[in-house]
Amino acid sequence: GLSYTWIFNNQTLHLQDDSRRFVSQETGNLYIAKVEPSDVGNYTCLVTNPKAELSVQGPPTPLTLRSDGVMGEYEPKIEVRFPETTYAAKGSSVQLECFALGK
Repeated sequence: GLSYTWIFNNQTLHLQDDSRRFVSQETGNLYIAKVEPSDVGNYTCLVTNPKAELSVQGPPTPLTLRSDGVMGEYEPKIEVRFPETTYAAKGSSVQLECFALGK
């Protein structure tokens, strides 16, 4: 499989202990909860295929804060993308992703 890494202002994001930001290893999407001024900058996704020993970096995506004070409106929803069946060996770890979106 592919692995996804996000780069923020030319530095790799280390999200292991970050409760506000999460990278889906299923889709590669970066999720940020409760954006703060320190989150403003350029985000770039790096996709790596270890078997092919190949990495591809996408274009930077700028994140800016709105100056008009208007927040985006999202209807509350829960995104679940579980496969019909998930197999795991006894004692192994399994990651299932579920996201709650909305205001």
